Amino acid sequence: MAVTAEQKTMDELKAVAPEFAKLTQELLFGDIWKRPELSQRDKSLITVTCLVALNRIEQVEFHLKKAFENGLTREELVAAVTHIAFYAGWPTAASGFNHLKRVIDQQE
Repeated sequence: MAVTAEQKTMDELKAVAPEFAKLTQELLFGDIWKRPELSQRDKSLITVTCLVALNRIEQVEFHLKKAFENGLTREELVAAVTHIAFYAGWPTAASGFNHLKRVIDQQE
């Protein structure tokens, strides 16, 4: 059985910080992401825009892939990053678009 990129990331995190990995799996993805007040799609939109705005680029490609899985379209992600460019900065948005392009290219 092939190991997913998500599982590989979690295994690497466990090797360094097992308690943090446990909290990530059980609390963040096991509870917070499953709460019903916001859809998975909305949570993905919020997460991607926060990561781009805060320049947390190391995490953004993982969450861009999840955003597509959760139903966001390319056009919606482009519109969201364009919108935050005026609040988070032009270079920050440009960096976000570079990562969005990488994810899109991997999917094609």
